[in-house]
Amino acid sequence: MATAPTTEGQLDHPPTSHRIITLIAVVAPPLGIVVVIGTLWGVAVRPVDLVLFGLFYLIPGLGITIGFHRYFTHRSFETSRPVKALLGVLGSMTSQGPVCQWVSDHRRHHAHSDVEGDPHSPHVGNGSGILGVFRGFWHSHIGWLFSTKGLVVRTKYGRDLLEDTIIRNVDRLYFVWVALGFVVPFAVGYAIAGMRGGIEATVWGGLVRIAIFQHITWSVNSICHMFGRRDFDVRDESRNNWVLALPSLGEAWHNNHHAFPSSAVHGLGKFQFDLSALVIRGLEKVGIVWDVKVPDVTRQARRRSAADAA
Repeated sequence: MATAPTTEGQLDHPPTSHRIITLIAVVAPPLGIVVVIGTLWGVAVRPVDLVLFGLFYLIPGLGITIGFHRYFTHRSFETSRPVKALLGVLGSMTSQGPVCQWVSDHRRHHAHSDVEGDPHSPHVGNGSGILGVFRGFWHSHIGWLFSTKGLVVRTKYGRDLLEDTIIRNVDRLYFVWVALGFVVPFAVGYAIAGMRGGIEATVWGGLVRIAIFQHITWSVNSICHMFGRRDFDVRDESRNNWVLALPSLGEAWHNNHHAFPSSAVHGLGKFQFDLSALVIRGLEKVGIVWDVKVPDVTRQARRRSAADAA
């Protein structure tokens, strides 16, 4: 029997099938790293392995940062139906969950950021003292994947996506896209160096890049709500963390994002590098995306002043 939703638009607990799938998604990539260490111990990594890792980290990663996050969740810009579908497929290849679930969870995070109802806050319900800090970090980084991920009823936070035929089909075929994230690297590696090349490419371009990118994404939930600068006045504990800015493709300018959730640009400061925003700007110049939202300097100054006063 299906779990009944609560009045807050959330299930009581995640179905067992979701927990099993999450466990596989969390455990399998790190095991891939162990395989790499065991297989390539004392052997130099080939340049093609690093290239494949970089490409498959970056391109599906942008599917999350530009697609799942800035477009599907916050509608920071507009684009065509084929690009919409492509962003959904690329984001799914990171193995972070189907697009409708990902977006619904994230919208709930913004609706209840760092208060009761936030699916992955490090500051709610974890106790006090140093033990509470560790519990909060664990919950916001990984623990929430087994307790609160996917509980949101999609018709409450993701109705617009469910009513979109393209996104509904991308969501339904989620496991096909996850598999594609392994098949494509294997095919490239196989074409270059046969079966051994295919296996190595699958490990580096599949398992290793998923493991690292997942932890970078989870670090935005955990580290960026605990450590860093608060440049803007917001009601939650979101922070900018420059160390994570590059590997997160710009997502770690998290205080900026919570101050202006619909902004396509997260790195609003002069030296705040935001690769995802640069890609969006490039796509805008060639007409692939349009109506790109960015807060003007007056709005930014107003929020900065409030932050300075606090």
